[in-house]
Amino acid sequence: MSKPKIALQTNDAAPQRGPAVLFDLDGTLMDSNYQHVSAWRAAFQRAGIEVPSAFLHRCIGMHGDLLIRAVQKEMGSSGGRSAEKLEKLHREFFARNLRGVTPLPGAVPLLQALSRRKVPWAIATGGDKSAVSKMIRPLRVPPAAPVITADDVDEAKPAPDVFLVAAQKLGIALGDCIVVGDSVWDLLGARRAKALGIGLLSGGYSDAELTRAGAYRVYKHPADLLEHLPEIGIDAR
Repeated sequence: MSKPKIALQTNDAAPQRGPAVLFDLDGTLMDSNYQHVSAWRAAFQRAGIEVPSAFLHRCIGMHGDLLIRAVQKEMGSSGGRSAEKLEKLHREFFARNLRGVTPLPGAVPLLQALSRRKVPWAIATGGDKSAVSKMIRPLRVPPAAPVITADDVDEAKPAPDVFLVAAQKLGIALGDCIVVGDSVWDLLGARRAKALGIGLLSGGYSDAELTRAGAYRVYKHPADLLEHLPEIGIDAR
């Protein structure tokens, strides 16, 4: 039985004005992109498909079924396993590497600084809820901060659904939200949601790629963003 999704609101009372910050997780707050690449590569190898790590890295940020379709199109092979089995293998291989996943520089201080300044924030990720719940423990996420995953929506990134739901949970108009992500998929989702997109280089994409995808500003990592909050309209005091 499929998991229930969080319904997107269309005609509720007008939400509060922001700003609020919606964070991607992998490569944005947690240094986990290369563990995902390794896990996907192992999953495809189990299915008899050799996929270059560089190609997989360009797909990190997509939901699993989209990533699998992209790989199958690129490699010209569907292999012998279903998408569901490949996603299950990825989850299993990734879970083995969770101990090596740590917060990116400045991630915890950035979130704490926003909380002190009473700036609402949420995590909006394409990861599955089981892995995400374990990954975010070092971030010390307070109960008031929503954590939206691919399990909560019908369409994952680059669709904007996770950002829409996160904004609704905060009670902030999406147009008053700032989306922070490390991949083009995050920024394409932000653009489709008409939210301000901020790029981080900590996931491996270049400044040029993030800017072309719609980033208003690009910073090295969360610590760099923390030093430049006034540039995105957040009081640094």
